[in-house]
Amino acid sequence: QVQLVESGGGLVQAGGSLRLSCAASGRSFSGYVMAWFRQAPGKEREFLAYIRSTGYTTYYADSVKGRFTISRDNAKNTVYLQMNSLKFEDTAVYYCAADRTPGLVVRGYDYWGQGTQVTVSS
Repeated sequence: QVQLVESGGGLVQAGGSLRLSCAASGRSFSGYVMAWFRQAPGKEREFLAYIRSTGYTTYYADSVKGRFTISRDNAKNTVYLQMNSLKFEDTAVYYCAADRTPGLVVRGYDYWGQGTQVTVSS
């Protein structure tokens, strides 16, 4: 079992930045692929980025490529999502997820956090 807790969400103006954190506990964090998803009201949960266990390989959705950066600190059992140049349409609940293998869809991840709200004002 892996428990995930997100933090760092909040209200930010368009063009601003936020850094989300996801703290993991339980089984060996360094053995898991970590990902970020988001879900806006009335929309399906959307893949944003993943990072492999070593931290050397990342993958981004086109919607956030160049603006968001995923990183991890295996010593701290934490994964981060640095979000820059935020837009109104980035408003959503942001979730971190974990699994043994990388994927781009919700069903590919076994473990989820409870989410953190990000609101971007225009």
